[in-house]
Amino acid sequence: MPTERTVVKVARDRDALYVAVRAFDSFPSGLCAGQLRRDADLTSDDNVTVLIDSYQDRRSAFLFQTNPNGAMWDAQLAGVNDLNSDWNGIWDVVTTRDSLGWTAEFRIPFSTLRFASTNSGVFGFNVRRFICRKNEEILWRGWLRTEGLHQLLAEGDLTELGVLERSRDLEIKPYALLRGVEPQFGNDGRKIGAGSISGKFGLDAKAAIASTLTADLTIDTDFAQAEVDQQVVNLTRFPTFFPEKRDFFLESSGVFDFGTLGQTQTFYSRRIGLVNGVPVPILAGARMTGRAGPWTLGTLDARTGGSDNANDAVVRLKHDFLDRGYLGGVATFRSGPGVRSSEEDIGLDANLPLVIGAQNLIPSGWIDQNRSIEQGKSTRAWQLQADYPNDRFDSFASLSRIDSGFQPALGFVRRAGIWETQGQAYYTPRPGILGIRQLQLAPVIPNWDIIAGHDGSVSNPKTWQTASMAWQPFGATFNTGDQLSISIQRKMDAPPEAFPVFRSFTLRSGRYWWTRGELGYVSSFSRPTTVAFFVNSGTFYSGRSTDMELSGVWRGGGHVILGGETTRSAVSLPGEKFTVIEAHARLEYSFTTRTGLMVFSQFDNEARRADFNIRYHWIPRIGADVYVVWNSGYTTDPGSQWRFPSARALDKPLNGALVIKTVWRGVF
Repeated sequence: MPTERTVVKVARDRDALYVAVRAFDSFPSGLCAGQLRRDADLTSDDNVTVLIDSYQDRRSAFLFQTNPNGAMWDAQLAGVNDLNSDWNGIWDVVTTRDSLGWTAEFRIPFSTLRFASTNSGVFGFNVRRFICRKNEEILWRGWLRTEGLHQLLAEGDLTELGVLERSRDLEIKPYALLRGVEPQFGNDGRKIGAGSISGKFGLDAKAAIASTLTADLTIDTDFAQAEVDQQVVNLTRFPTFFPEKRDFFLESSGVFDFGTLGQTQTFYSRRIGLVNGVPVPILAGARMTGRAGPWTLGTLDARTGGSDNANDAVVRLKHDFLDRGYLGGVATFRSGPGVRSSEEDIGLDANLPLVIGAQNLIPSGWIDQNRSIEQGKSTRAWQLQADYPNDRFDSFASLSRIDSGFQPALGFVRRAGIWETQGQAYYTPRPGILGIRQLQLAPVIPNWDIIAGHDGSVSNPKTWQTASMAWQPFGATFNTGDQLSISIQRKMDAPPEAFPVFRSFTLRSGRYWWTRGELGYVSSFSRPTTVAFFVNSGTFYSGRSTDMELSGVWRGGGHVILGGETTRSAVSLPGEKFTVIEAHARLEYSFTTRTGLMVFSQFDNEARRADFNIRYHWIPRIGADVYVVWNSGYTTDPGSQWRFPSARALDKPLNGALVIKTVWRGVF
């Protein structure tokens, strides 16, 4: 039973839905409220989440969340676990605190939601309250261990809404941008690039072309306000996956997901407008997403200029199957004057979530074929998977095959020419002793990721290219929210040729096995200061290494948040010793829920540079934005006389740019 009372009331007018939540609290001074920024992670705070399944199909929903400060977070939920928190809707919320607890009043315009013109005045509906200091979750519906807020089969119904109409408004968001670029210098202080001042204009537009379909258009797109990528020192021989951070591609991005995220994706939006990490202009782009009866639709087309000079197109379809599943397909096509060989890619997938005896079982799979049109050459990839995500047992297993040379032009493939199997089998009891809320144990069957060569077998260790197995004899989440884990890892790699590890050092080909141990601890988010550390030590290829990761976040009552993370790897290999250091720091100061300053800095000793990103963001009204962004980078090379943090470094930046961008929103 809930320890605190929660009351929810709902009303509507012609334009919007109103949800009022009274969160009674017997200890109101103990409320956790450390966030103010739009789209901040509110899991460290007391919060209330409103779920609206406007299609009433038990397959997708919109989430609107706030904390006692009135911070706003929203997301789109598609399927069982496809949560797109990068979606930003037009809505508002007001909160108050008093001696009885706190309240939240949501205003959600019907134009923000998607629903069929034949809607009978019924929405799927749910509300969740989280009390941070107690680590307690309260739900209106779906309170079983195997359910929860995202289990839409357990949602309730919001009835008697009457006749609903979604307006066919046209929303336009023109922007104006002014950019000043500093002269660029090398580590030796020599000038290698001239400064410049430039300006540009562009336009984004959104239109409801049907009650359940939305079209987006972008012209002369600029992503100056997007967060910079976090630097990564890669000690493996495989490419690093970087997440998308550009707004046009983030909204409704889950519609286009196909394949295995971060490993084998048919569509990876960073292939559009970025060539080897360097931006190229996006001249125009168009997208349509939504539902039509039992179909979920997604189309995207973008035209790039500059050195890319290409046209990239994606079509994604899903058809409802069973209560929550789907059968789907995807097609991508890349062509244009800058493309040496046009490519097309076609894939089919299925996801079939089942509930058997109150337990979740999710079989799924996909198959994909890539073809170079001019060369007439085809390659394939496929995966089969079964997931069993439940309270006492949480397990999954998958088997994949990726042909040699499989590399979709608009996709991401970490490794090709392989067989791969992955899986885990956790036993997660709730003992109710020693303050332990739940254990997470894998003492016998390890978590595994095994990759064999294209002509080998995952059942034959002699043909393995890499392997990773981890046993977890102890893992626990405490009633306080603290987490502690101990694991033993066994790893293997068989590089066919030498590869660079750090700076000029290379590791020879061979067949390596090594064993490591890891201790990890994460403190509860309910405290003003949260810390986490991981220590991983043992053999590493033909030598040894000790990796340490320490991170911490301090929340100063809502306005100030200070966080940092540092990773240190001390590696000793035959004939070489080196230490890898990565450090990141972040400062947030929120003046209000609509105005804030963020400072992000990062350093690594492989690139020998320090980078800074300062971003001021003001939301004069929901949907309109003003950004002031400063990016700069400086050398930390010990041999340079312009080495940061010397004041002389400020005169010789590796890069530097100031951008002022304003976005206006109009509805017609």
